Amino acid sequence: MLSLGLAVSGLRSRWTTFAGSFVAVALGVGLLVTMGLGLASTFDAPERAPRRFAASPVVVIGTDKLTVGRVSHQLFHPHPVDARLLTGLRALGPVATDGRPDAVGVDADPEDVRRVVGDRGRVLTGDERRQADPERERDAEALVTVNALLGTAGGVTAFVSVFVVASTFAFAVALRRREFGLLRTAGATPGQVRRALLTEAALLGVAASAAGCALGAWGAPVLARVLVEGGIAPEWFTIRAVGWPFHVAFWTGLAVAVSGACAAARRAGRTGPAEALREADVDSGVLPLGRRLLGAALLVTGTALLAWTLLTDPSDLLKRKTYTTQPMVLITAVALLAPLLVRPVARALPLPGATGMLVRENAAAALRRTAAVAAPVLVTVALAGSLLGSAETVTASKAAEARQQTAADHVVTGENLKPVRVPGATLSPTASTGVFIRDGESAVVRYEARAVTDPAAFADLARLPMVAGDIRALDEGSIVINQEIANSESGNRAVGDRMDVWLGDGRQVSLRVAAVLATGTGDNGPYVTAANAPAATVDRIDVRLPPGADPAVLRATGGTVTTTDAWAAPRTSPQTRLGLLVVLGIALVYTAISLANTLAMATSVRGGELRSLRLTGATRPQVLAIVAGEALFAVAVGAVLGAAVAAVGLAGLGAALASLSAPATITVPWGPVGIALGGCALVAVTSSLLSAARTGR
Repeated sequence: MLSLGLAVSGLRSRWTTFAGSFVAVALGVGLLVTMGLGLASTFDAPERAPRRFAASPVVVIGTDKLTVGRVSHQLFHPHPVDARLLTGLRALGPVATDGRPDAVGVDADPEDVRRVVGDRGRVLTGDERRQADPERERDAEALVTVNALLGTAGGVTAFVSVFVVASTFAFAVALRRREFGLLRTAGATPGQVRRALLTEAALLGVAASAAGCALGAWGAPVLARVLVEGGIAPEWFTIRAVGWPFHVAFWTGLAVAVSGACAAARRAGRTGPAEALREADVDSGVLPLGRRLLGAALLVTGTALLAWTLLTDPSDLLKRKTYTTQPMVLITAVALLAPLLVRPVARALPLPGATGMLVRENAAAALRRTAAVAAPVLVTVALAGSLLGSAETVTASKAAEARQQTAADHVVTGENLKPVRVPGATLSPTASTGVFIRDGESAVVRYEARAVTDPAAFADLARLPMVAGDIRALDEGSIVINQEIANSESGNRAVGDRMDVWLGDGRQVSLRVAAVLATGTGDNGPYVTAANAPAATVDRIDVRLPPGADPAVLRATGGTVTTTDAWAAPRTSPQTRLGLLVVLGIALVYTAISLANTLAMATSVRGGELRSLRLTGATRPQVLAIVAGEALFAVAVGAVLGAAVAAVGLAGLGAALASLSAPATITVPWGPVGIALGGCALVAVTSSLLSAARTGR
């Protein structure tokens, strides 16, 4: 009961101290509820009635899947319902067609239809008929995008909320050393002090989690509208009424609040009665051994993980899931070690004049305050640099690679491009297709590929990164593969070897390896000839025109004509950029909360120090300038540490691109990083000045 009384009394008397933690937990729970409801809505899409052949009781789809063992893959070129099968179906009853040959509707007994179709297609009845609707595949792809976005945002929310709450509680405990010392002097045991802090955290967690659940219930429909209007989710996407996101978010919020206070509670319990008499201006012993060991372990783990991925599977570093999650290990490590790093970084940052020297020395002396301000800035800058920088680097490298791999001066793109003859020009038509290649004993991997119509023209214009063989050897009986395929679990495949391949329409053939390409960013091969992809239609023509020729003649192809430089220009999809900005927006909001709360707490206990400055002759504007300068200086320290983490990640990505023989076009997102840093500085200065103005009255 004593611990409960102390907790309630602490919450009442220090409600301003806990306001930031309350908002952080409530916001985190609200976001988790919102993301959870969104994810739940992607798992079970609404069952829409069949549209395409709604009047037909049976729908027949041509063969559209390749099944090897127990694994099935969608074919790149599904089989149409051929003329012989169509004749047999018409003998059973009326057949409905709509111009597309992949499916037909049949008004007949389903069992009779199955006997006629056999293994030449699939027979669908009831709600299964919607599988013939073209919207179904588009909706499935859109839901995968929404799922990835919400999952990433939820993970970042959990990470940043734990980080902010833990650092806020730790700093609050550091400011209450004298209070805990007085409690110990009055007879409170270490266990009672710890239980009081944990009870404070639990009470705060329950109240904040309840508020967060209400916030999430309101925010989820808003998020759904934003996703639909942004073109990320399909038009019918709405939030379903499910209960598990509320339970998960509520208990997660409570666990975050309590776990964030655990380390601080242990430290508070070790506070001795003598702390009531201490009034030190220089922090010492700010980094306990346990925190040092944990920070060092995470730093080694993050660096080793980056190095291991670079050595074993560098292409994995180019994937969004990897460059979204891996930096969090290094961010956590540097944040834990921040009090140890603040002083050397502060000493290295130059500040001119007497005021600058005072700001720097104050920041270096008050390690807890500086580290508490720098930590959330570190998170924001590191995430902005790592996420946006990695995404833009991969996009720019893909674009540079595409530009390097063709000697064409124009590229024509579009669907079902028509052949055209231009005297003196070299034209290389290719089509989008795919192949299925065995990987190991039973696995079959689906690879996107290009089908070459004119191997001689293709060899004349292509500038592919050859590892072995010759691109000019590509013919109807061969295939060009990349190193990833060559070094798969099925064994090394060298030039001249034969390999079993399932083509885009499901046919199994044996092809000779004509050449092996560097893996690159993932778009290097495979390549086959058009004879091995008869259903593929030309969607790209690389063109080298003779001097003086007018590119307008290429419009006869029916496609879009662009210069090669324009065609290969880096383009980040709006959906990807919106998703990353949502994640960074979450981090920035949390950073603002943490900065405002930390600086309000820190400045509120500096009344004696600020009055001492006034007594030594400093004017009120000078005192406020020092306070603002210290806040900006702490933000700068966090920016330096965050930039270092982002630099490590981008350097690893650059090394991965180099090892894959791809252009290492490192791109730093200066604009978003600058905006995030400017927002941090504005919040820090405003909070410190407002608190200093109240304290110095």
